[in-house]
Amino acid sequence: MDKLSCDPPLNDTEKRTEIAPTLNSRREFLRAAAASSGAAILAAEFVLDTARASTDKLAELVLPPATTAVTPFKVSVPQSAIDDLKRRLASTRWPERETVGDWSQGVPLQKAQALVVYWRDKYDWRRFEARINAFPQYRTQIDGVGIHFIHVRSPQQNALPIILTHGWPGSVVEFMEVIGPLSDPTRYGGRAEDAFHVVVPSLPGFAFSDKPVETGWDVNRIARAWATLMPRLGYERWVAQGGDWGAGVTHALAHQRPPGLIAAHVNWQFVFPEKLPENPTPAERKAIDRAALFANDQSGYFREQGTRPQTIGYPLTDSAAGQALWIYEKFQSWTDNHGNPEDALSIDAMLDDISLYWFTGTATSSARIYWENTRAGVAGLSGGRIELPMAASVFPHEIFCPPKAWAEALWPNLFYWNEVDRGGHFAAFEQPTLFTEELRKAFRSRRG
Repeated sequence: MDKLSCDPPLNDTEKRTEIAPTLNSRREFLRAAAASSGAAILAAEFVLDTARASTDKLAELVLPPATTAVTPFKVSVPQSAIDDLKRRLASTRWPERETVGDWSQGVPLQKAQALVVYWRDKYDWRRFEARINAFPQYRTQIDGVGIHFIHVRSPQQNALPIILTHGWPGSVVEFMEVIGPLSDPTRYGGRAEDAFHVVVPSLPGFAFSDKPVETGWDVNRIARAWATLMPRLGYERWVAQGGDWGAGVTHALAHQRPPGLIAAHVNWQFVFPEKLPENPTPAERKAIDRAALFANDQSGYFREQGTRPQTIGYPLTDSAAGQALWIYEKFQSWTDNHGNPEDALSIDAMLDDISLYWFTGTATSSARIYWENTRAGVAGLSGGRIELPMAASVFPHEIFCPPKAWAEALWPNLFYWNEVDRGGHFAAFEQPTLFTEELRKAFRSRRG
């Protein structure tokens, strides 16, 4: 396979394991011989050589070294990688169909085959490449890891800097529709005074950020990296936003309160109380039931990635169909749809995200975020008390939607809370216009 070309152009200037049955605590949610013959030695050497060859083949996709400088970056996947993808998709080995008439056993065979056929025959990666390369992209090294990010400065001089953080199985793809309206609102029917300078990083181990080679990259360490990135870009006063693991990073930033961070917004709120109410209100009961449903029926992927990310990484890295369907199922489960993920997101949009995982070979490295945070005890339902000014937008098809009273109990400086009428877990991806308006409204009071 050809080397992945990431050379910058010369003219570019610029979650959760099982909730214990009582749902009491976040941590409970998480914790859920050498042969001596010459022939054996030769066999072992052959195995090692084969493993090295496979590793070397994958290593050809490594990114150019990052330094503490902010270096322009462009995406260019070699045609041989696209051709290889199509060959793999064409030779997919399929199981028999499910024995149910719905998604309760996972992605139905007919839906799976339709997605793979579309990816093989109709999807255009070059279209996506051109689209992402239209944004200024960069890489810079922080804490030993090269971090990829989109950075769009607003034409409005007094714009508010914001860092948007994605989760799994998301990516910077989630935010591509909101970058323009946030950074240049007057072009999209908005007000100049609502403008943001927009920074959208790829999490370590995701997309075009480096894959960490050591343990320790939990949400707290990522938050410290973001607190380095923003002043490196020249921002002395900024805000943060996130969903999924991005919400975890944003909660961590809110706890750390690095210099310059003045407020934060999340579209997934980790505000479960330490002790659940004995007589919950209807809103509390709904949140508890939804969280229990997730823990008991929908968290298989979390258990696997949180305990054995390396093992699940082998089939996902080897099988393009496997990688696609591992993610596609989440688009069905977590979006605001009428039974099919295509009700909420286009096939091309979903495949943009899936392809980003595939071409960067990040199935394993991205899965490790579950292992890291499970081991660190920071991957559950409550982020604890936060003093930083906090804002939240609640999208109705989120995995669970806590009531405002829970947020008020843990966020004494809650300054914005709004429950919108549509959208799910991938808020910016599913409802870019609504998401944009939510951020504009949330941060208006923080711009003074």
